Amino acid sequence: MVLVLLLVTTTPTTQTTGNNTTDNGVLTSPHILSTLLVLLLLVLIVAFVACYRLRFKNRQKADITVVDKKIPNGILEEQEAQTVVLLPRSPSTSKTYFPIPVENLEEENRIRSADDGKLFREEYSSLPGGNPQGTYEEANKDDNKEKNRYPNILPYDHSRVVLTQIDGIPHSDYINASYIDGYKDKNKFIAAQGPKHETVADFWRMIWEQKSATIVMLTNLKERKEDKCYQYWPDKGCWTYGNVRVAVEDITVLVDYTIRKFCVQYQASDGSKTPRLVTQLHFTSWPDFGVPFSPIGMLKFLKKVKHVNPSFAGPIVVHCSAGVGRTGTFIVIDAMIDMMHEEQKIDVFGFVSRIRDQRSQLVQTDMQYSFIYQALLEYFLYGDTELDVSSLEGHLQKLHNTCAPQDRLGLDEEFKKLTNMRIMKENMRTGNLPANMKKNRVLQIIPYDFNRVILSMRRGQEFTDYINASFIDGYRQKDYFIATQGPLLHTVEDFWRMVWEWKCHSIVMLTELQEREQDKCCQYWPTEDSVKYGDYTVEIKADTQCDDTFSLRDLVLTHGPEKETRFVRHFHFHGWPEIGIPAEGKGMIDIIAAVQKQQQQSGNHPIVVHCSAGAGRTGTFIALSNILERVKAEGLLDVFQTVKSLRMQRPHMVQTVEQYDFCYRVVQDFVDIFSDYANFK
Repeated sequence: MVLVLLLVTTTPTTQTTGNNTTDNGVLTSPHILSTLLVLLLLVLIVAFVACYRLRFKNRQKADITVVDKKIPNGILEEQEAQTVVLLPRSPSTSKTYFPIPVENLEEENRIRSADDGKLFREEYSSLPGGNPQGTYEEANKDDNKEKNRYPNILPYDHSRVVLTQIDGIPHSDYINASYIDGYKDKNKFIAAQGPKHETVADFWRMIWEQKSATIVMLTNLKERKEDKCYQYWPDKGCWTYGNVRVAVEDITVLVDYTIRKFCVQYQASDGSKTPRLVTQLHFTSWPDFGVPFSPIGMLKFLKKVKHVNPSFAGPIVVHCSAGVGRTGTFIVIDAMIDMMHEEQKIDVFGFVSRIRDQRSQLVQTDMQYSFIYQALLEYFLYGDTELDVSSLEGHLQKLHNTCAPQDRLGLDEEFKKLTNMRIMKENMRTGNLPANMKKNRVLQIIPYDFNRVILSMRRGQEFTDYINASFIDGYRQKDYFIATQGPLLHTVEDFWRMVWEWKCHSIVMLTELQEREQDKCCQYWPTEDSVKYGDYTVEIKADTQCDDTFSLRDLVLTHGPEKETRFVRHFHFHGWPEIGIPAEGKGMIDIIAAVQKQQQQSGNHPIVVHCSAGAGRTGTFIALSNILERVKAEGLLDVFQTVKSLRMQRPHMVQTVEQYDFCYRVVQDFVDIFSDYANFK
């Protein structure tokens, strides 16, 4: 309206001649009216568009949530930007969900998962967001605002962790952390945000003052190029944060998590206090988006946390980035497993509602909520199958005792649980493309899309990125193995292209070229001198027989016109029939030792393992490699979960009950031979 007024009251300085103006250039009355109407209409349109855009923008903020953001495999994105995007609640759908007896858990999980998890979303949206009487006065004070990583994730005043006030520093009692109850233990946990650079000293002061002995970290320092947490510990040596001195004692890196042990000491003015051991367990397998692919790693991690934390210690400090999503998910799984043991039922809805009174928005997405149920179902169906090596012999006797009580699973029943696992055929699209079908030796054994080995695409040639091969996790390293089929005549070049592009230095072959008068693998190396496969030349330098069990071939792989070369060692295990198992386990122990030694010398790039189809014998070798590595490191084994994990990464890994039994027997042989658990020589 101001614009219209200015236009009306301003007389043009330029003289205009024509029928629409007077001699001095001023518009006549009819034209003034029509011009004003046009201008007024324009202003109204502009104002309407501006209001609409503002309203649409605000609506987008409410509507675009983690539910709307999807990535392949149905895993949802976890939103943690400058502010945490919170899922809207629908009061009209609010209702109460009752505890579930454990015997109904499988069926209830199936019902809730139907229709792309519709009932899980409904249940999650019915949760209270937090404590309606809760206040954030301390968190919102000007001196404390900069200490919060996200301005909309704050601790309640009534449940916040209060630090000792430092003389002369106002509000130094504040940290973004909240006490959270466990299943029965009050204040069992402290849920905290990932420390910022300026809050690291406060974080360690909290650890010291609360007498915490265990830190659970559920985020990586950076995710999707965003800072999620400041590194609050030294990589080596020691560092002082405020008055707390932190020294690294030990670091153990495993495939799903890293364990760091620190010696922590408070440096008081009247002399240092007694140092304490603080263990940080850092779960590294929670992806940037959503939730872990499988709950197996999380359950193993949770068991380790329970084992490590001393009974006399203060609260377990749990943090992710904001201290609500993954943090809440971990706490709920822990509490519900305790409830499962105590009451033979679970109450996820009730427990999440209760702990949100202590810190709002715990469990941040409906995918995290459904992951809790997935983890609890996994635990209920399969339980704790981990063994100490000292109990292995007795366990084997029970597995082979057909007269065992009904509550003792026999070997066949244990293996049957594995074979009942669903093969995810919908995740095999690439291998089932018509152009790729001829590259598969066995049509039932095709790599999953999410972990298949991808080759570089040849220019102008579609589908040349495919090979029937899957990345498989090792004990300490992700993608430590490549499980593949024995090359076909027309896939030998692709095989060597894979070896070259993924910098592999070790190949393990578990089949003969022919078995029972059938071709099982094309010979992909020269008997003497060298052979050229497309852009790759393979030269044999040595062929050595090691005992009666396996032979070693030293090969030199040369690529392209640049004549770049690479050394590759070929381990060929003999005496493993297509049907059945090796006569004894020592040969398998020896070849695994030889491969590990080669890996240490060549840089731990992926180990290529193949039999004929790349499943039965291949899976057994990889399972044994991982199992024996854990036995050496921890004195523990879990044959069942090791094989289950492999089958989630490639179908039919460890194909028969005889191969499954062989895994147990080789471990027993290893324990008998190396009774002091000495490392492989």
